[in-house]
Amino acid sequence: MSVTTINVGVVKLGAIASAPLLDLILDERAERDDINVRAFTSGAKMDEESSTGPVKSVIAWAPHFVLVVSPNAALPGPTKVREMLAKAKLPTITISDGPAEKAFYKKDDQGKKHVDVLEGQGFIVIPADSMIGAKKEFLDPTEMSLFNSDAIKVLSITGVVRAIQHELDTVITALQEGKTPEMPKVKLTVEKIVNCGYFKNPYAKAKAIAALTISEAVADITARGCFKTKEAENYIPLVAAGHEMMRVAGKLADEVRELEKTEDSVLRNPHVSKGRVKTKTALMEKPK
Repeated sequence: MSVTTINVGVVKLGAIASAPLLDLILDERAERDDINVRAFTSGAKMDEESSTGPVKSVIAWAPHFVLVVSPNAALPGPTKVREMLAKAKLPTITISDGPAEKAFYKKDDQGKKHVDVLEGQGFIVIPADSMIGAKKEFLDPTEMSLFNSDAIKVLSITGVVRAIQHELDTVITALQEGKTPEMPKVKLTVEKIVNCGYFKNPYAKAKAIAALTISEAVADITARGCFKTKEAENYIPLVAAGHEMMRVAGKLADEVRELEKTEDSVLRNPHVSKGRVKTKTALMEKPK
């Protein structure tokens, strides 16, 4: 049986760059009448106690499916949330960063990785959505905002947002048609992301690859600074370096967009009535 309106619950635990605008990319012009989206958040904290409050609220609402977005989905808080949603039989997609891979991939006796998720659940792992430099000597609200603005720019311009949009639109369409959707089980590598960018200019594609590669590398240096280095004189430069890297990645992403603009080849995929997605590239043409 087809469904007229799909309810989507978004549970935000802690903060990664994928989180702030996740609920908005489903209805970027606030004109869709075929979906309802509600966001539930634990704020900056993502321990078990903080995480269970918003998930209880989303279970009470009983949406058609749930998005859970958090850093490191393998941690106890996000893991508890997935278990609660599985028990409530709510289809769920978790969106998280590189360390979350160990939550969804297990190794067999030969050491080969295979997907291992709870029934009715899927995931989108984004290694380029890197950890922030969370040290009190360095990170204040301004620095936190700047890092995330650069990271959001990278994710938006290179193709991550479009990749997420595609996966979510596919699930919503299946639900609207009365089908049981196949939840995505995706790790967004650099290659997959730039393919979603649909870049016409080869230099734009090259710069997008560079931006994503730098963005992924940020996680290594900020993790060293936050967890593996004890002396302040050593960890402060490390976390600062991670933020400088993300700033450079953001600048490269800007250059990607400008190159595509000069050739009037920026791809746009707006949602129109009833959630249909149309496409255009030339600025002055109508979406088709």
